[in-house]
Amino acid sequence: MDEELSRMRRRYTAGRLLERDLAADPFDEFRTWLHDAVTSGMTEPNAMVLSTVGADGRPSSRTVLLKGFDDDAFVFFTNLTSRKAAQISQNPHVSLCFPWITMERQVLVCGLATPVPAEVSRAYWVTRPRDSQVSAWASRQSSVIGTRDELECAAAEVARRYPDEVPLPDFWGGYRVEPETIEFWQGGPARLHDRLRYRRESAAWVVERLAP
Repeated sequence: MDEELSRMRRRYTAGRLLERDLAADPFDEFRTWLHDAVTSGMTEPNAMVLSTVGADGRPSSRTVLLKGFDDDAFVFFTNLTSRKAAQISQNPHVSLCFPWITMERQVLVCGLATPVPAEVSRAYWVTRPRDSQVSAWASRQSSVIGTRDELECAAAEVARRYPDEVPLPDFWGGYRVEPETIEFWQGGPARLHDRLRYRRESAAWVVERLAP
């Protein structure tokens, strides 16, 4: 074991998370925590680690960006031919982890991912910068390519093909993750962290405290 790594540790002193302080609805609690993350000035506060499992049982994780949420689900967008999309089609059970480390906080969402309607993808697509739209067309995400030049040439070709408006590709869209559980984690002293989990039970949410 690397001795330098074994000595690395941080004392968590930012605060406590108690049941009496929680909102009745986890989405209201998440809205507050996300606001805190945004106003703290951290980089990419809407970044989340999406974990999926394919039909072969092998897990895969990557960072994606949260692009919306309502009172029922969290929304992100991606290439529909990517590895993540293929695994979601095989097994819709996913997790989302928001690692707000500088705030000594983490939110873990576990639930089911389903495609959003095409009009939702289209509404978000038109808000994307042109270069992001071009890149989405040029990249066959998760496929093996030869060189960086190959990718850049593909992007240049897309830019020439669509000099004005870049249309929504038929292989690009979004997913809604409807949670079964949402866990809020607050770092605590002596590693006695606070973990409060909302679990859906019929039409209601039940709050449970988990051992750290």
